[in-house]
Amino acid sequence: MSYKIHKTCEEIARLIEGELIGDGKKVITGLNRIEHAAEGDITFYNDTKFEEFYNNSKASCIIVSDKLFSELEINPEIVYIKVDNPYKKFISILNKIYEDNNSVLYGVHSTAIIDDLAKISPKSYIGPYCVIGKNAIISDGVVLHSKVCLYDDVTIGEGTYVHSNVILCNGTTIGKNCIIQPGAVIGADGFGFIENPDGSFTKIPQLGNVVVGDNVEIGANTTIDRAIVGSTIIGNGVKIDNLVHIAHNAEIGENTAMAAQVGISGSTKIGKRNRFGGQVGIAGHLQTVDDVAIQAQSGVAKSVLKPGIYFGSPVKERIKAFRIEAALHQLPEIITEVRNLEKKISKIPGIKD
Repeated sequence: MSYKIHKTCEEIARLIEGELIGDGKKVITGLNRIEHAAEGDITFYNDTKFEEFYNNSKASCIIVSDKLFSELEINPEIVYIKVDNPYKKFISILNKIYEDNNSVLYGVHSTAIIDDLAKISPKSYIGPYCVIGKNAIISDGVVLHSKVCLYDDVTIGEGTYVHSNVILCNGTTIGKNCIIQPGAVIGADGFGFIENPDGSFTKIPQLGNVVVGDNVEIGANTTIDRAIVGSTIIGNGVKIDNLVHIAHNAEIGENTAMAAQVGISGSTKIGKRNRFGGQVGIAGHLQTVDDVAIQAQSGVAKSVLKPGIYFGSPVKERIKAFRIEAALHQLPEIITEVRNLEKKISKIPGIKD
């Protein structure tokens, strides 16, 4: 694994406030899922559907729920830590290891190219071959990994972490404590053209920007287009997976999450706490209200004005969509039955085709 861990089971039990059963001096050097955990690893077990993996586990330590522990066949070679929620406690260990392995970075690499009018906090880090344009503002605790490119007038808030090969175009504003994964492009021109009578196109200048709130994560190779005028807005707490596209003048409400390959068309307004599965597509100039969930590969052709779970293309409320899908699967049998009935009816005397 890429992150180092060297803690005793006793130290881990204290960290997650769990009850230790077994040799607390045993040293843990790795973390893994229960189906792959080996000697020296710590893992967690909180669902009986993984019982086969538990029974064959080579892990040195297993975090387990109080309820499940009472039903387990105990392996004397394994150390157990009883907690109320094994998964959440395992995540807390990941957070601790991440903090221990990521020291604070300060300074500017000698290969970075920085405009004289940029304002760079001495408590930030500018990595190799970064390019920072005029009037850019880099706040305390910002980390720019190698080859990040900031155009003019870009602002990045405190504690934001920008991975390699990210491009932030003119006027982009990024909030505090954000994470931008490698290859993301924020603030490029949107798809704006006027079609001429001869079928050719004239480009519409894109003069707006992108505003990203606090505590936002933007996945690798995701693209968020600048507005024609005004701003494309990504609200606080939004989580965006890899390969997502958000078009110009879209607005994404707070704490919304999008899985990979979601596409949001221009001028669409997404409510708070929406959840979009992979490859969801939303047409332009639409609206979704707060607390909408749209399942994977669904297509949204009109506004969703009622909270709930939706599926299909075009989307329908999930229960209705599933009933339609079930009925469609029965169509071959129904058609066969209808044809058989037609044959029987045709043989009845006095019945004409």
